[in-house]
Amino acid sequence: MSKKKSDSELVSNRKATHDYEILETYEAGIALLGTEIKSLRGHGGSLQDSYVLVTDSGDVILKNASIAPYRFGNLFNHEERRDRKLLLHKREIAKLKSLSQEKGLTLIPLGMYLKNGFVKVKVAVAKGKRAYDKRAALKEREHKRDIDRAMKDHS
Repeated sequence: MSKKKSDSELVSNRKATHDYEILETYEAGIALLGTEIKSLRGHGGSLQDSYVLVTDSGDVILKNASIAPYRFGNLFNHEERRDRKLLLHKREIAKLKSLSQEKGLTLIPLGMYLKNGFVKVKVAVAKGKRAYDKRAALKEREHKRDIDRAMKDHS
């Protein structure tokens, strides 16, 4: 998949794939303030320890995501860890709500990126990995790397 010039990743949650098994992903818009957009374009955000919550009223909220205060913002600067509303279709919200209520499943943000000038959030339905799953995934990755290295040496 080639990335267009207008698609650029602003923030990623790299630990998510290590801690969770990703089952499904969704693309959501996000309601931001002007200073938040400017701060994100300067790569001033973090999705560490953040999660997505579907409320009873049907709102999808991004909780605990950090967007650093804008350097040049003054009186109108934003709160760093405020709740931010995610924008999805009604049927997607209904599906996410039913999935999030299943035992063992959670909603996590994987990254924020620009798409045609708008900030989008990639939301994943995920299942937590156990410690031995993480070790197995690490071993598998190292094994694959060794095989690739051996193949490269022979060609």
